[in-house]
Amino acid sequence: MSDRLELRAALAPSKSLTVEEVLSVKHWNEHLFSFTISRPASFRFRSGEFVMIGLPGDGRPLLRAYSIASPSYAEELEFLSIKVPGGPLTSRLQLIEPGDHIFLGRKPTGTLVSDALLPGKRLFLLSTGTGLAPFLSIIRDPDIYDMYEQITLVHSVRRVSDLAYRAELEGKLADDPLVADQALVQFRYAPTVTRENFHTQGRIDRLMENGELFHHLLGGEAAFNPETDRIMLCGSMDMIRDFQARFEDLGFAEGANSAPGQFVIERAFVD
Repeated sequence: MSDRLELRAALAPSKSLTVEEVLSVKHWNEHLFSFTISRPASFRFRSGEFVMIGLPGDGRPLLRAYSIASPSYAEELEFLSIKVPGGPLTSRLQLIEPGDHIFLGRKPTGTLVSDALLPGKRLFLLSTGTGLAPFLSIIRDPDIYDMYEQITLVHSVRRVSDLAYRAELEGKLADDPLVADQALVQFRYAPTVTRENFHTQGRIDRLMENGELFHHLLGGEAAFNPETDRIMLCGSMDMIRDFQARFEDLGFAEGANSAPGQFVIERAFVD
């Protein structure tokens, strides 16, 4: 029995998943990898949403929510993942190779989308670790550049090698056929490292507190302003809860699909 047939057998009688082919895999370091899979013709999603992906488990599929890193118009779906030693899914998922097959949920969802934000001038995407993933989709969405004058992606990691997609981001998405011209003018990338020497060091909260985020990385703009700035947060639960409180103290209101606000988090990963 082929790998695909084995997955289809494991899938029955569920109608919530499809079986997709692994197209490429990239290992950034010993802790981090990304991969692309085939995209069903009927699969639609908004930039910033997540979907369930996984492998066969003991009697039932082993699934986990993953933010989609590819833009909504791409022909394939891309994901970014850590490698958790002994992790039920990632310990196996990190071994996938092109030609293998995995499960994909049929219904993407999420609150980390532009629809949950009020109109504004500057969009800040604050991420740690693999929290970068949904923002890789958002910054390659042409509509986002029509909605904001400036888009800034801040990515905090422990080590320099954890800065996945760094070359592409430092190059302002120059190879992207749809957003390259707008990104050249409107997009800013601000990486920071916490445990190794780098031109910017420290966690995002420290860079906010000492003024470095604005005065050095972003050219001297004023601090966060709820009248003009919109913020998306993605990272560890502790990071999200901390920044949620910080921005609420600054007068920012959390948004949702049903009631847009001034900042947004992915509720499914926190609640």
